[in-house]
Amino acid sequence: MAAHRKPRHRSAGGHRARTAATLALAGAAAVTAFDGTGHAEPELTPTQVKATVNKLYQEAEVATEKYNGAKEKADAAQRRLAALQDEAARKEERLDSARDALGSFAAAQYRSGGLPPALQLALSDDPDRYLDGASFAERAGDRQSAAVARVRRQLREIEQLRGAARIELAALTSRRAELKRHKKTVTGKLDAARRLLARLTAEERARLAGQGQGTDRPSRAVTAGRDRPTAPRGPVAAPDSRAAAAVGYAYSKLGSPYVWGATGPDAFDCSGLVQAAYRSAGVFLPRTTYAQIGAGRRVARSELLPGDLVFFYSGISHVGIYVGNGQMVHAPNPSAPVRVAPIDEMPFAGATRVV
Repeated sequence: MAAHRKPRHRSAGGHRARTAATLALAGAAAVTAFDGTGHAEPELTPTQVKATVNKLYQEAEVATEKYNGAKEKADAAQRRLAALQDEAARKEERLDSARDALGSFAAAQYRSGGLPPALQLALSDDPDRYLDGASFAERAGDRQSAAVARVRRQLREIEQLRGAARIELAALTSRRAELKRHKKTVTGKLDAARRLLARLTAEERARLAGQGQGTDRPSRAVTAGRDRPTAPRGPVAAPDSRAAAAVGYAYSKLGSPYVWGATGPDAFDCSGLVQAAYRSAGVFLPRTTYAQIGAGRRVARSELLPGDLVFFYSGISHVGIYVGNGQMVHAPNPSAPVRVAPIDEMPFAGATRVV
């Protein structure tokens, strides 16, 4: 019966499916390995390793921007909480002073014996003087009533501040838990990428790190006593002094390491570099790529000018600073320092002009 079986036909589609399946398995193995649930990882070619590592880096960058956003909100909640606590402390000091004044008045009343006014008048050696004193006491009583009202109002204000502080503390606790989740995701993806790269030889890693950077890669020069890339020749002039300052700052940071969550001055992630560059020019941008794309006027790719922010991927998870001639300065990922690269290197998602 076996002799009558039809031979199997191989197809190009089947080959593509197997290749995709191999990459998917490799990615799954890499991702699950850091959770301790992975098994033996399949052997991958350097090209497959690069594809999987790039995917892990891109996913890590998505988580990094979420971490940056959560940290920004946590920091804001921390500042609001501190302000509420300071204001409550100041009001409590004023309340203590008011209470001390009321206590002194109450003690004086107690020492006077609290005799009925008619009896005090009858026993007084100087009725005229007593009547004058009683009138003063009545006025003093009105003032003390106002003081009591102020104390009650201060108590209500302090309780409102404490309630607002409890809300901010709950928000801060939630943001910190969110930070912890995103940090675990980022570090897990990066650890998986490092393990995959460690399976390659040093020569293979160097070759992969240099791929896809275009023909206008920065030359190497010794700067400040260390090997540091310099800007390519003939950069296009920025149309605005602030944009020019931001571009100049970005160029000055070429060779700085990528560190997720960093905003300089010696290390950056992608949105951290953009924020630091424009901060040096006196322009304050939001922290995350999701917010930075809305911080200025959207411009078409054909209208790009030096200083414009260029964004990538459908989730707007990466950003660079356009420098002209189809190039940008950006902080790519942990495998590469701040560098000049073509904007065609990644899927273009949009651009914004912030000055």
